[in-house]
Amino acid sequence: MNSRKSLVNRIAIVVGAIVLTAVVSMGVTLAVSKSIEGNATAINLAGALRMGAFHMLSRAATTPSGNGSEPSFSKLLDQYAGQLSDPALTRAIPKQNDHPLSQQYQDILAAWQQNLKPALTGHEIGTAIDPAMLDAASHYVQQVDALVKMLEQRTEARIDLLHLIQVISLTFSILIVFALFIDLKNRVLRPLRKLVGIAVAVGEKDFSQKADLRGSDELAHLGQAFDQMTSDLALTYQELEQRVMVKTEELERSHAALELLHSSSRNLFANHDLCNGAVPMLQELEQLLGIGPIHLYLHDRESSEPVRAVTTATRERPFYCRDHHCNACLVTPEQYDTMPVEENDGRRLLLPIRTPGMLLGTLEIWYPADKGLSDTARRLLETLSDQLATAIFLERQITEEQQMTLAEERTVIARELHDSLAQSLSYLKMQVARLRRLEIDGEQKEAHDAILDELSTGLNSAYRQLRELLATFRLKLDTPDLSTALNKTIDEFSERLGKPIELHYNLPQQTLSPNEEIHTLQIVREGLANAVKHAEATDISVEVLFESPRVRVRILDNGKGLPGGDQPVNHYGLIIMEDRARTLGGQVKVRNRDEGGVEVTLIFVPKSRNLISTEASSA
Repeated sequence: MNSRKSLVNRIAIVVGAIVLTAVVSMGVTLAVSKSIEGNATAINLAGALRMGAFHMLSRAATTPSGNGSEPSFSKLLDQYAGQLSDPALTRAIPKQNDHPLSQQYQDILAAWQQNLKPALTGHEIGTAIDPAMLDAASHYVQQVDALVKMLEQRTEARIDLLHLIQVISLTFSILIVFALFIDLKNRVLRPLRKLVGIAVAVGEKDFSQKADLRGSDELAHLGQAFDQMTSDLALTYQELEQRVMVKTEELERSHAALELLHSSSRNLFANHDLCNGAVPMLQELEQLLGIGPIHLYLHDRESSEPVRAVTTATRERPFYCRDHHCNACLVTPEQYDTMPVEENDGRRLLLPIRTPGMLLGTLEIWYPADKGLSDTARRLLETLSDQLATAIFLERQITEEQQMTLAEERTVIARELHDSLAQSLSYLKMQVARLRRLEIDGEQKEAHDAILDELSTGLNSAYRQLRELLATFRLKLDTPDLSTALNKTIDEFSERLGKPIELHYNLPQQTLSPNEEIHTLQIVREGLANAVKHAEATDISVEVLFESPRVRVRILDNGKGLPGGDQPVNHYGLIIMEDRARTLGGQVKVRNRDEGGVEVTLIFVPKSRNLISTEASSA
């Protein structure tokens, strides 16, 4: 930008000119006023010189009174000489000798020293004034009058000069202000009106108006910027309208997703069905947000690897699936290949499913890399993870409460059995022992002994079964899950056997309810106790496998096997295991293995509601 055409510089120049004019005017005025300072006093003193001259003539012609109050004539002459050289008068006289005022002052001094003063000094006091003295006094007064007149003219000239300077300064200031007003009107006010009109039009979404300002000053550049801005705003407005349409569609999808989350959360909390409740909701969410597949993994402190509990798309049926008539999550290989996974440039989002202080699981969401994931979709997925965390946490809390309630009920039953039936059986055993001490002879002795033997056998069997029941009722899961409890049981019987017992376990977390875990653990303990105590086995292995939709439990040993073939009859341990299996909705089979030893097999379909619905488990 040319600095000469800049509005700021032009205004600065005008203001500088006005300031300079004012400073010059004030400086000249100050100098002129300084030059005439004291002129009035000098004029008064000069006028007093005339009066003094006539006064001395009057004293020279007057006889002294002789009273001594009046100063002497010589003293008057000295005072008058002092008035001629008074500083107030000499300051008004220029220092240049060739100046008229200086020459006139010198003439006055010469007339005084050469003419008037000698005449006054030589005159006899009290005598009449001679014409020569009177002519000298008249000439002297004329010289003084000329000086006074010159002083008055000089003062008036300086005052006129002040007036002229003020008029010139005022005129110059008015011209500058007028030129500034014309320049501001043409170069500021009119462009500003155009710019304000454009601003108002832009506020009304009219981007067609243009300033069309020519020049190189600030407002011209601003007008060009306004024109460029309106063109850009027109394009931006069109883009914003398109983005608003996109955002509107996204908000509609978010609203639909929120409604889906709301309805699904009610189903999750009402049915406690993570699989059947979550998969349809997640699949609808995938369609709304254009994402997927989604996988849900559950974590546990006792497990090093997370377990996949829910998936929305898989080629093969998940191992935890119990309803083989449900194909909600199954897709064809072609469909799976088109989904955004790592092989085809997909991106993955991992969201923790957590409550304060506890990590419950992880939500894995795949989405296309080219489309990305919007902030709104991310917030919706975070809300989903919070809902899942609440549902899973509440389910685990319910499970723990069920375990505590079951343990308390079993403890109460065990205490009641011990306090009532156990004492009664002990009393009957003591009575049978007393009967054996009686010496009964005769033909009834044999029948009497047979009855006592039957009573003793029956009481021992009942007492043994009662102890087993008490052990069962007092057994509780004081470990986080069945896997940990089984590991502790394996360690216990490994010490009794003298060598490690193998354990193969692949149940998903929270597959079994607390009651199912208790019965399964007790059946495993019973099978291990028989293998260690009676079978004389050296190798024992335990398998707890999930074969969708069933759970298969096997205890294998290489002992001496069952005497008399498979399935022993009226074996109280087997009877208890069969009762437990019926409670689980399954069955227990005991048989001799072809390679030697015994195989105890438990098969049942869990009725747990943690991962799947009860309808699926009963199918």
